[in-house]
Amino acid sequence: MGPAWPLRGGGMSTFNERLASEYQTLGYEVEIVTFSLQYPSFLFPGNSQLSEEAAPAGLSIRVMINSVNPFSWIKTARYIAKQQPDFLIFRYWMPFMAPCLGQIARLSKRFGSKAKRLAIADNIVPHEKFPLSKPLTNFFLRQMDGVSTMSASVMEDLKAFRFERPSQLLKHPLYDNYGEKVDREEALAVLKLDPKYTYFLFFGFIRHYKGLDLLLQSFADARLKRFPVKLIIAGEFYENPDRYYRMVREHNLADRLVMMTQFIPDEQVKYLFSAASLVTQTYHHATQSGVTQVGFQFDTPMLVTNVGGLAELVADRKSGYVCDRNPIQIADCLLDFLENDRFAAMSAEVAIKKQEFSWEVFARQLVGVVS
Repeated sequence: MGPAWPLRGGGMSTFNERLASEYQTLGYEVEIVTFSLQYPSFLFPGNSQLSEEAAPAGLSIRVMINSVNPFSWIKTARYIAKQQPDFLIFRYWMPFMAPCLGQIARLSKRFGSKAKRLAIADNIVPHEKFPLSKPLTNFFLRQMDGVSTMSASVMEDLKAFRFERPSQLLKHPLYDNYGEKVDREEALAVLKLDPKYTYFLFFGFIRHYKGLDLLLQSFADARLKRFPVKLIIAGEFYENPDRYYRMVREHNLADRLVMMTQFIPDEQVKYLFSAASLVTQTYHHATQSGVTQVGFQFDTPMLVTNVGGLAELVADRKSGYVCDRNPIQIADCLLDFLENDRFAAMSAEVAIKKQEFSWEVFARQLVGVVS
């Protein structure tokens, strides 16, 4: 239960669909129950909540939850009780969803469902301030029989809520649904990028906590200007972009950036990550990020700031860089990467590390928390 097609849920939708597919491979009968309305328009920062892509093949997806309409919660709970599933898996990422998802879990049990109610918690404490976040999250957690997190920092947040039922820390699987890595030359040709440049990549929805401002300040460092390098910014603005464009003007960066600030369709992802020599995740704060698992899929080294769970996966100076939220330190790492031609060695380390991130292991362990 959570974001899925026809919503443009980004990594979360992709994750839910891939997990459902894995459970089908393991022999389960699976249905995704998703939203007819996920966010009221005044809360949604992007251009459209609906995907323009085709429905994922081979999956049963039922669109029925309105996040702000309690009558739809009752209808959904009755539907779940009628299906009598063994497991009911909720995706939890922000307190706004707690009343909706928590009530569906509670009511489905009242209506006769015997399902084990499990949560995959991307966040326990939200990235951005939200009114009544602690009591709302508490309400949701009280409805769960087990909770799984994908970073140690979120697990620590869960402990602070004194959740006394089973919990576990799982490794976020690879985003292997975007396909396989392609030759750099092919990727650059598809993206119409000049092969004489090295490309760094900032990928995903653009929100303040993801630290694009830090990256732009770092990329403006005078030491980097002697290298043929450009920064690809690929993702839709989920906040007012004016401050970023102002920084671009102030630092005279326009000629050194490739601006792809629109929603990135799935079929373009493999070309972006295959073209990039380094993925940059200069977050101000974080739990975990699906972008890291896309980087692993395509053997692309990563630079991450030492916040939340980001540093748990990247080995500093081996598979990438871990640095403080400091533009000078970030620039130091970018400079080291360029001066010492680190790509081949780091990419090889990423390729070794990614073997740990199995969908089958994740799927079995997820339901195993209450077995």
